[in-house]
Amino acid sequence: MRLGGRLSAAIEVLGDIEARRRPVADALKDWGLSHRFAGSGDRSAVGNIVYDALRLKLSHTWLMDSADPLALGYAVMFRQWGMSPDQLAAELDGDRFAPAPLPEEMAEAFATRRLADAPDHVQGDVPDWIVPHFVANFGGNWLREAQALALRPSLDLRANTLKANRDKVLAALADQGAQPSALARQGIRIPSGEGPSRLPNVTAELSFQKGWFEVQDEGSQLVADLVLAEDGEQILDYCAGGGGKTLALAATMHNKGQVHAFDADRKRLAPIIERLKRAGTRNVQVHEHEKQLANLAGKCDRVVVDAPCTGTGTWRRRPDTKWRLTQKNLEERIGQQADALAKASRYVRPGGFLTYITCSVLPGENQGQIADFRAKNPEFELVSALDGWKRLFGEKAATPYSPDGLSLTLSPASTDTDGFYFALLRRRD
Repeated sequence: MRLGGRLSAAIEVLGDIEARRRPVADALKDWGLSHRFAGSGDRSAVGNIVYDALRLKLSHTWLMDSADPLALGYAVMFRQWGMSPDQLAAELDGDRFAPAPLPEEMAEAFATRRLADAPDHVQGDVPDWIVPHFVANFGGNWLREAQALALRPSLDLRANTLKANRDKVLAALADQGAQPSALARQGIRIPSGEGPSRLPNVTAELSFQKGWFEVQDEGSQLVADLVLAEDGEQILDYCAGGGGKTLALAATMHNKGQVHAFDADRKRLAPIIERLKRAGTRNVQVHEHEKQLANLAGKCDRVVVDAPCTGTGTWRRRPDTKWRLTQKNLEERIGQQADALAKASRYVRPGGFLTYITCSVLPGENQGQIADFRAKNPEFELVSALDGWKRLFGEKAATPYSPDGLSLTLSPASTDTDGFYFALLRRRD
């Protein structure tokens, strides 16, 4: 397919997403199944256009004075793929699969409007109701933080030290452009690229099948490190999900001690079994019912709560969720988080640690949640995560934003990772 056909396909998918209010991954999958002639490069390019359009959907709409999928597709070409209107017109000329020409009124709007004149939430490409939450968290830096969440993300990997060190994985993936991560100690990064460039399918690599590495955002790796797990400890990963942090903890502990993986949603937990086998872990027990945790009450050295959240920190990877999020969704998540914290805290031994993590940058889910928990549970004290950060990653490392001088908020703007919140609490003896 030439660019015209790819752009037309992306516009079609954007229209499907808008009309049927469906996740972008589902819409792209259905398009691929109904267009089997499209090669992997075509599917990747179409996906890039769609995701790029959704990341900057609000500012694209304002500059083109239209939310039509056609306007969004053309805006991607102009603003994110670096093509001038004349260059794009020349590229599409004679391509019978190209989309309709950009209507004159949209072209005129794009030529005369300046983003600096747009409302702040448009410049930040976030829903307007979210702005007060960003301001409460980041103050005067909120717009920079919001804009960074609209950039393309890299592909991040974690070397599994139970089977291979990072240098070995880097050598195996040298042809894929792999390089050491800036912060994560076992992290590997493959840059996102621009325009139609596609990220490699690293899970097809033999080194992945051998268990040498896992796909994991660098921010997720960093907060797993900040748990400060030690060999021989008893650790409960209370909201383990697919097991990314469980695997990281097991490797940090050199397969010594025990990591207990539990999630109230058994469907989310299901992939962990195969991942544990591939990674060569021997110190993980998987629990599908909370009653199986009864003998751990008051005995765990560390309990990790990677709580269900709005996922605002992952908007680079899942931009469609940005436009579906509502105040009601936020309130539901805050309730679920409070419940998870209350239940998980029962398993912390005196002198042990409770770690609270979200992939959100909204204060109500983060420092607000911790403040509410501590008010109800005075036996838990908030301790400095900054100390652990400096010890693990060095004084010169990029420093995450700290809303209170103790907990941390990672973000694309501060640490070049997905957005994560991390708080460390200690149960008094």
